[in-house]
Amino acid sequence: MLQKVLIIGAGKGGTALLDLLMKTKTMGIEAVIDKNPKAPGMAIAQQNDIETALDWIPYMTKPIDIIIETTGDPDVLKQIIRKKQNKTTVVPGSLAYIMSQLMNEKQQLIQILKEQTYKHDRIFNSMNDGMIYININGEIMLFNKMAEVMTGTKQHEAIGQPIEKVIPTTKLPRILNTREPEYHQKQFLHPNRQIVTTRIPIIDNGGTLLGALSIFKDITDAVELAEEVTNLKEVRTMLEATIQSSDEAISVVDENGIGIMINRAYTKMTGLSTDQVIGKPANTDISEGESMHLKVLETRRPVRGVRMKVGPNKKEVIVNVAPIIVDGILKGSVGLIHDVSEIQSLTKELDRARQIIRTLEAKYTFADIIGSSEQMLVALEQAKLGAKTPATILLRGESGTGKELFAHAIHNESDRKYNKFVRVNCAAISESLLESELFGYEDGAFSGAKRGGKKGLFEEANNGSIFLDEIGELSHNTQAKLLRVLQEKEIVRVGGTKPISVNVRVIAATNVNIEKALAEGRFREDLYYRINRYPISIPPLRQRKEDVDSLSHHLLAKINQEYGRNVKGLTKRAIKSLTMRKWPGNVRELENVLERAMIFLKPQLEWIDLEHLPEIEHPKKKLKIDPFLTEIEKEKLSDAVERFEAHVIQEALEKHRYNRTKTAKALGVSIRNLYYKIDKYNLAKDGMQ
Repeated sequence: MLQKVLIIGAGKGGTALLDLLMKTKTMGIEAVIDKNPKAPGMAIAQQNDIETALDWIPYMTKPIDIIIETTGDPDVLKQIIRKKQNKTTVVPGSLAYIMSQLMNEKQQLIQILKEQTYKHDRIFNSMNDGMIYININGEIMLFNKMAEVMTGTKQHEAIGQPIEKVIPTTKLPRILNTREPEYHQKQFLHPNRQIVTTRIPIIDNGGTLLGALSIFKDITDAVELAEEVTNLKEVRTMLEATIQSSDEAISVVDENGIGIMINRAYTKMTGLSTDQVIGKPANTDISEGESMHLKVLETRRPVRGVRMKVGPNKKEVIVNVAPIIVDGILKGSVGLIHDVSEIQSLTKELDRARQIIRTLEAKYTFADIIGSSEQMLVALEQAKLGAKTPATILLRGESGTGKELFAHAIHNESDRKYNKFVRVNCAAISESLLESELFGYEDGAFSGAKRGGKKGLFEEANNGSIFLDEIGELSHNTQAKLLRVLQEKEIVRVGGTKPISVNVRVIAATNVNIEKALAEGRFREDLYYRINRYPISIPPLRQRKEDVDSLSHHLLAKINQEYGRNVKGLTKRAIKSLTMRKWPGNVRELENVLERAMIFLKPQLEWIDLEHLPEIEHPKKKLKIDPFLTEIEKEKLSDAVERFEAHVIQEALEKHRYNRTKTAKALGVSIRNLYYKIDKYNLAKDGMQ
C-alpha cells in the first residue's frame, strides 16, 4: 500500500525531495504546498500532475501518512506537529533529506538490509557535523564518527549507553518529554569544547515517539579565535571614536539605505541631529540633489566629487561615497562630505569682480568648440587660419551660435594670447557711455568724470585683442571713431585732443544682416569694408543637426556640475526629438532645453528620455485684424485707435457672453473702466451682467 506523502515547502530542499520521492514505488505524493506559487517545486509538481496548494492547513484533515516540512521555519514545524493527525508522521526538512536517502524503497530496504545499513553508516559517518540518536529510553542508538571526535568517546563504547553517561551535560532527553524541536542551541560538551546543536524529536506514522536526534557543530575554535583577536564591543567603540574624531563629515548607511552612523563634524556641517538621520532613509539630509548613497548601493560603484546641498540651511558640499563590501556581500556605503560653501561664495565673489573689471583673458580654445559637421569644420578652419594673421575678423551668425567662443579661441590661437583679451557688448552699453568706455576720457571731460581721467577699453587691450559683439548696433558717431582706430591705430579720449597709439587686434561679431543695414544707411560703408576683410560665418544649429548629440553630451557634463546631478546622457528617442527641432535659439536654446529637462528629471533617473524634454514652443500667431482696420490710412490716428479698441472689447464681450466681470478680468481693466468704455462705444446689450 502506498504511503501518502505531503511536502510542505517547495524551495530548494523541497524540490530535491520531490525529485527523489517521485522515483519511489512505495510512496505517493498527495500534494506539494508552498505560499510562493512560483517556487521551483510547484512547477515540477504541476508538470507531473501532482496537486499543489498555497496553504497546508486544509490537508491536516486528510488521511496523510507522512508530512515532510522543508520550509526551515521552526514556527511552521510547531504548527504542523500540533495540527497533524495522530497517525501522521512529521519529518523536519533538515532530517527529511537524510532519511529519504536511507528509505529508498521499502521493499528493497527489507530485502537488502545489510547493504542499506552500510550506506546508512557511511552517510552519517562522513558528515562534518556530529549526530547522536537516542531511543525513548535515552539510550544511544546512533553515534557517528564526528560525534566520536568531539566527545572523545569511541563509537562502540557509546552505542547502547545512556546518553547522560557519555555526555553528562546533555539536554537531548528533554526532547523526549516536550516533543518540541530546539534549533541552534549553544552547549558545552565539556569545559574545553563548545557546540551549537539542533535537537529534533523522531515520531512515527502513528504519532508514536521513537526517539530524538541531535545534530551539532563544534564552534570552540571560532569562539576562541574571536576572543583572541579582539572583543567586538571594543572594536565598535574604537571605530566610533575614530569616526567621531575626524574633522571630515562622515555618513554611513546600511545595505537598505538607512542611516546607521554619523559623526560630530557631520552634525555641525548639516545642522541635523543624530535622531534626524539615524534610522532614516539616506536622502533625508539632502535639500537639493540626489542621494549618492542610494546610487552607490544600486551600482556597487563609488562616486567622486558630486555637488549637492544638505541640511535645513542648504549647505553646499562635495561628496565622495564608496560601497562597503564584506566577503563579496554589500553591507552598506560610507560617504565623506566636504564643505565647499565658503569656497563657492568666494568663487562667486571673484566671478563678480572679474565681471566688473572685465576679465582680461580668454577662457576658451578651439578644443572647447564642439562640432564635426562640414559647415562647422569649415568655420573652424577659417578661424584657425585667421588667428595667425593680424587682420580684423568679422564673426557672423545668429544669436546663440557661439560667436564669443570663436573670439576667445581666435585670441588664444594667435601670437597675442599672452596679452589681454577684452570683451565689449556694444548693445548692452548705452550710447552715452559707450564712447567713453571704448576710448576713455580726460579729467573733467564731463560731469561726474573720474579725477585724472580713465583708460578706455582699447587702451586696456593694447597688444592684445578686443571683441566687439553686436557691432551692428553702434551709432554713426561711434562708427566713425572706430574707423579711425582701425585706419590710424590710434584713439583720442573723450575731452582730449592728443592721439594715443594702440596696437589692438579687433574681432567683431554681428547677428544682423549688416549688408541690409548698409543699404539702409545705418552702417558706414567705409567701416564695413574695414571689418569685413576676414568674415567667418558660423552656421546655425539647424544646419548642423549632426552635432546635436555631441553638443548635448558636452552641455550635460557642464549642467551636471552646476546642478549637482549625475545624469549620464540622453536616450536615442530624446536625441532624435532634439535633432528634429528647428532651434531658432541655436546652442543657447539647446542648453536651455537640457537644463529644463534636468530640473524636472526625478533624482533616481540617469537618462533623459523623450517625455522629460519640454514641448516645442511654437511662435504665437499674429493677431488677425478685421478688414475694416485697413481703413486706418483714411482717418486720424485717434479715431483708428478708438475703433480698434471698440472692436477688441466687442469680441471679448461676445466671448464671455457679455459677463462684464469676466470680460474686465480678461482685458486686464477695472470693471468701472469697462462700464465707461461700453457706454462710450454704445456696446450695451440686453441681459448684460
